[in-house]
Amino acid sequence: MNVLLEPPPAATAGANAGTPPPAPALRAQRGEYLAFRLGDEDYAIDILRVQEIRSYEAPTRLAGAPPCVRGVVNLRGVVVPVVDLRMCMGLPHTGPAAGTVVIVLMLKERVVGAVVDAVSEVIGLRDQDLKEAPALGSKAGAAFMTGLACLDDAGTSRTIVLLDIEAVLGLVLP
Repeated sequence: MNVLLEPPPAATAGANAGTPPPAPALRAQRGEYLAFRLGDEDYAIDILRVQEIRSYEAPTRLAGAPPCVRGVVNLRGVVVPVVDLRMCMGLPHTGPAAGTVVIVLMLKERVVGAVVDAVSEVIGLRDQDLKEAPALGSKAGAAFMTGLACLDDAGTSRTIVLLDIEAVLGLVLP
């Protein structure tokens, strides 16, 4: 038996009656991404933003800096702010572990270090790997994600959150 469900009257009222709302534009693009771990989750950023990956060294703390700004390091004569991505993403701060690294990023003519638990790989994403991030009721969360990468490697599927790293770091750095 086929049942046709009609939308509630409020959904059909107005000039766009009967047409579905436009799908949100996918902001992620195919290409290469640097995948890393924060806690138990996989994230990735556009590889073109990455300048280098360095082993973790304790930054010099700055008085009055936001809690997720761990401090600064001197990188070949350039003072670079170091941001703890765990804290930016709402995860608890943990001390550096064996795999902790700093991803040095070039963002809008500015060099920034991002502390992550571990870098896992460089992945090449195709159009069919990219999915729109679901609406979570928070525009802030959606602003940090450009999409999701859904990968199926030898029968094992995994989902990687694709971050808009400029949006994430824009909250803590002017």
